[in-house]
Amino acid sequence: MAATNTRMRDQLRRLEIETEAQIVARYQREGDSGEQAFDPLELDRFSNLQQLSRALSESAADQNSLQLTLDDLTRQYEKLLLQQSRVSSDLQEGLMRTRMVPFDSLLPRLRRVIRQASGELGKQVQLKLDGAQGELDRNVLERMTAPLEHMLRNSVAHGLETPEQRKQAGKGEEGAIRIAVRREGSEVVLEVGDDGRGLDRDAIRRRGEERGLIREDAILTDHDLDALILEPGFSTANEVSRLAGRGVGMDVVASEVRQLGGTLDIQSRPGKGVTFTLRLPQTLAVTQAVFVKIGETTFAVPIASVRGVGRIARDELEGDSPVYNYGGEEYAVHDLGRLVGHAQAKAEGHLQMPLLLIRSGDLRAAVSVDQVVGNREIVVKPVGPQVASVPGIFGATIMGDGRVVVILDVAPLVRRQAALPRDQLGLQAPVVEQRKVPLVMVVDDSVTMRKVTGRVLERHNFEVATAKDGVDALERMTDVVPDLMLLDIEMPRMDGYELATHMKADARLRGVPIVMITSRTGEKHRQRAFEIGVERYLGKPYQEPELMRNVFELLGIERRHDG
Repeated sequence: MAATNTRMRDQLRRLEIETEAQIVARYQREGDSGEQAFDPLELDRFSNLQQLSRALSESAADQNSLQLTLDDLTRQYEKLLLQQSRVSSDLQEGLMRTRMVPFDSLLPRLRRVIRQASGELGKQVQLKLDGAQGELDRNVLERMTAPLEHMLRNSVAHGLETPEQRKQAGKGEEGAIRIAVRREGSEVVLEVGDDGRGLDRDAIRRRGEERGLIREDAILTDHDLDALILEPGFSTANEVSRLAGRGVGMDVVASEVRQLGGTLDIQSRPGKGVTFTLRLPQTLAVTQAVFVKIGETTFAVPIASVRGVGRIARDELEGDSPVYNYGGEEYAVHDLGRLVGHAQAKAEGHLQMPLLLIRSGDLRAAVSVDQVVGNREIVVKPVGPQVASVPGIFGATIMGDGRVVVILDVAPLVRRQAALPRDQLGLQAPVVEQRKVPLVMVVDDSVTMRKVTGRVLERHNFEVATAKDGVDALERMTDVVPDLMLLDIEMPRMDGYELATHMKADARLRGVPIVMITSRTGEKHRQRAFEIGVERYLGKPYQEPELMRNVFELLGIERRHDG
């Protein structure tokens, strides 16, 4: 508005100069025709044009005063909004505080569990506490009560030795179980440890082999062996008692921790004891998340699992297993677009790809994205059992404009990807071979062309999939690979040449024959298509027999479908 006012004042000034010049010119004209009593300097004579320019000048002054009034009002509104945000922040903090309860409110219950378990097994156990005054969200504490009780029973039953065994090992007769609570950033860290015999890795390995979880010749690290106790129904107890051997064990604890958005880490030292480290969100209602974009889709990643943000040159991503070094640690690079079944991240317009560095237990992964939007505080909403059962979905949040953004748990996606390439190579070809009816994809920005071509193909008993441009086609091909593609050149977002180039560079899509159908029939366009690797090139409007002849030839089918 200020710029418009300045421009208007400048135009008015020039208009007034012109009108003054007209006054002088008219006086000279009238002076030639006869005598005048006054010259222009002694008496202004106003034409209609001058009156309008004066009125316009007053309007400009009024508009200027309106701008000043609006400026003043805007400042007042900003001040009110700032006050309102402070009040709402205070209110939110107060509400969060009302949800927090001290951890030591749980202690009498935990002491009773240890007393009962040690009494049944004839062991002497002492409970040591560190930082029990720390506060947790009421819901987190309620949901972690049963897992904590189970871990304490496990420590007494599996971890701590009998007084006689402790004497032989040179330890005091009384065993100790330690619970430590501390806060790290937006997480609460719970450590449950004992000074017993530690995990019996030989017994774990034997039971793992018996249950078919690992092969006999498998070489596993201590950490991988320890993680076997988190498998459903896993137990190393030789006889069933009220406390051990029922196969309902640490898998329940691990599952509950995962559902809360936390992580579970195991550290065991033979003869010294074992420590379980649980990292839990301080509150379930509100959490900090990093927002990233893949194409047009936005995802949120909880900040608790994010170690940092980095950048990597595009040529470094071309190797078989690219690695990014950060803080003296190696992070395997993955594409977040591929992990979630989306189009591959491209980060167009950037020389380097943004990376989100994820840490979860022993997992270190760097995921490439198109854009890191920033971090903000979000309210986590449950997504229901159907969506929650999909690996990698932690929950969802509703943005201010009403959009729903999925909150990703990246670690399960990366772990699942580790097994995918072999499976994909083994399964991809049979999927196409076993399809009884060939699938033809029609990619054209014209709705009419998509419908007409689709009907022609359906009449010849083909299955038809359609896409309105190259980006849409790539998204559809993440789930299914067509047997043949009919492709237009000129389309928004991604044209036919770009899509064909992308497909020929992708091992999964390279074998799909492409027929280009376009109104660009010039030799230059045709030559470019064949250089990319397109099999056939037809002009619009096409003749149906010619199109079907090319389709049948490329698919290697005799024209038995013609009725």
